[in-house]
Amino acid sequence: MQGKILILSFAVGAALLSGCASSSGVKNPSGVPVTEMRPDEQGFVAGTGVESQDLVAVTDKMSRGILAVPQVANAQGTPRIVLDPVVNETRFPINKDIFLTRIRTQLNSRSAGKVRFLARDRMATLEQEREMKRSGQVTSSSDPNVVEFKGADYFLTGKLQGLTTKTTAGTSDYVLYSFQLIDARTSDIIWEDSAEIKKQGLEDAAYR
Repeated sequence: MQGKILILSFAVGAALLSGCASSSGVKNPSGVPVTEMRPDEQGFVAGTGVESQDLVAVTDKMSRGILAVPQVANAQGTPRIVLDPVVNETRFPINKDIFLTRIRTQLNSRSAGKVRFLARDRMATLEQEREMKRSGQVTSSSDPNVVEFKGADYFLTGKLQGLTTKTTAGTSDYVLYSFQLIDARTSDIIWEDSAEIKKQGLEDAAYR
């Protein structure tokens, strides 16, 4: 009799532990498992807005285009580029500057030093470091009085624009991605390219 009670108590305890594990998210056999996917492929969770495969396709195209510009491909020195914030005129509240971030990383990793980007978003930190070197608070491998910041040769910027159509049949979204490389001295647009993506579906995209 005592053996049966012991077995029953063990079974109840196991069931309680299983329930706790399930509710805490440790294991949920009835749930949908996470599916790892490539960033350049469309997943089963999709909407009509901007998605990772759009980001990859657009930035890959722009990176190739910039490297082919004669002013970059045939430059005597190393052109220096400053990123100018992207303008988002679509209805999607996305992190727009992720496009320039990916273009920059693609060019830095694949251009073999043909272009360089200036860290203008870190100017406050850089100026503080320069002043500490000049005052002797920190040492420098070079002459602390020759610390200088490079000027930009070009500005890279972009714009996202969209058109949306909604009917009882669903939603249609068209997004135009355009990017420009602008000469910092003359304001000439030395390169410009665009990509167009249109999607139709029943669901809008929701961003977090």
